[in-house]
Amino acid sequence: MKKIVYLFAMILVLTSCGEYQKVLNKGTTEEQYKMAVKMYEENKYGKALRLFEKITPLYRGKPQMERIQYMVANSNFNEKNYSLAGYYFDRFAQNYPKSSKKEEAEFLSALSYYKAAPRYSLDPTDTNKALNAFQAFIDNYPDSDRMAEANKYYRDLRYKLEKKAFEIAKTYYRTAEYDSRNYRAAIVAFDNLLEEYLGTTFKEEALYYRFKSAHDYAMKSTQRRKEERIKDAEAAYDKLKRNFPNSQFMEDSNNMLSALQKEKEQLQSVKS
Repeated sequence: MKKIVYLFAMILVLTSCGEYQKVLNKGTTEEQYKMAVKMYEENKYGKALRLFEKITPLYRGKPQMERIQYMVANSNFNEKNYSLAGYYFDRFAQNYPKSSKKEEAEFLSALSYYKAAPRYSLDPTDTNKALNAFQAFIDNYPDSDRMAEANKYYRDLRYKLEKKAFEIAKTYYRTAEYDSRNYRAAIVAFDNLLEEYLGTTFKEEALYYRFKSAHDYAMKSTQRRKEERIKDAEAAYDKLKRNFPNSQFMEDSNNMLSALQKEKEQLQSVKS
């Protein structure tokens, strides 16, 4: 009995595959549309996409196109083609502003780019797309049931970009030992991080490394430039202490400040 059931199932599969291939290769546009919808509803998204690719140009301007565009976007999402899905959901929302699925499409566009976004150290293109898309969704749908989820994804993305900016700045500092120009690059990078991401979770450490970069830059400078760079380092120390008076980095920072002050006293004694 089991063999008969298995054989019957195999016949159905082969028949179904044969029917799909026949419609894909030789079916009319209407037959291909119906088969595409059938494959989509059966969660066979890859097969559905092959058919949608063939019929989409023939349905432009027709009532079915709204449904087709949504199914294409959702099929790509389910096939984990996330960058494509983000693009198609965004196009759907733009092309059909009165659609009942517009809000859902905008959310899924942002979510698609979120899923496409790589780890923080890689190309941030999709991360930025996702961040902008979630920001637009939050602005456009403040009462949405998806608001809590959208805010969570937005915070995750912001953290990823903050982390990238922080690690780039630290890399400049770490490599400054071999190329002193990177001290200046690190100072600028930490300043940009602190200005662009107010309230960043890396603020304390960023302020510390900003001061540390300025300290090292000043101490290794020529006599002609040393005084102005000491002044900049002292200002960086003040900012760290003002924001984090009990910082875990304060002991090391106090030692660096003492070294700067001694250096400044020596400079002033030479002048006098």
